Amino acid sequence: MKIALIGYGKMGKAIEEIAVAKGHEIVLKLDISNQEDFTSENLAKCDVAIEFTSPHSAVANLKKCFDAGLPVVCGSTGWLSNWEEVAKACEANNGGLVYASNYSIGVNLFFELNTYLAKLMSNHPDYEVMLEEIHHTEKKDSPSGTAITLAEQVLKHIVSKKQWVNHISDNADDLEIISERIDPAPGTHKIKYQSPIDDIEIIHTAHNRKGFAGGAVLAAEFIVGKKGIFNMKQVLGL
Repeated sequence: MKIALIGYGKMGKAIEEIAVAKGHEIVLKLDISNQEDFTSENLAKCDVAIEFTSPHSAVANLKKCFDAGLPVVCGSTGWLSNWEEVAKACEANNGGLVYASNYSIGVNLFFELNTYLAKLMSNHPDYEVMLEEIHHTEKKDSPSGTAITLAEQVLKHIVSKKQWVNHISDNADDLEIISERIDPAPGTHKIKYQSPIDDIEIIHTAHNRKGFAGGAVLAAEFIVGKKGIFNMKQVLGL
């Protein structure tokens, strides 16, 4: 594949390393310093784009890719209030998009485990549930997209919780997500069920960015030649 990297920070460089090792070619690297190269002509030289930037730039970046007829893998989080706008732009251009809050294969297996555990715990109201997440200090959104995905999975099955909040709460209806930003942590997510008798916890801890980067490259291989909107569950066949 010929890949455009939109966002060439730590994640972009990790994606580049894995993609090149798999025999792919990075033909375009875009970041804030060379926006003049972000053109339809340059995008047309690529088979797929991988976008890891920020909540503030992701929507415009995705639209540029759709306009250029380029399928895109998006790893930016914090922009989902604009989801309908992006979905309509993708459909209008007969485009291809993979979006995931987290591209790590391990995290996506963890999502499945979290859903299954929430189903089991739905019949045991004595347990109080909460989430914790830790990321590096450069993480721009809080809570993380991964934590929000985990929280929404819990909310589907734990009927005592009505919404998630990103702080400690005295409201029994709230599902607490406690966020910490500590360097150099690449990402830890914990779901804890507590009762007067015992606790049940599941934890995913990333040791580096390779899991996220490898999953993004896998998603790029998946989306080339496809039209429509996909997620990592479909990429991995879960």
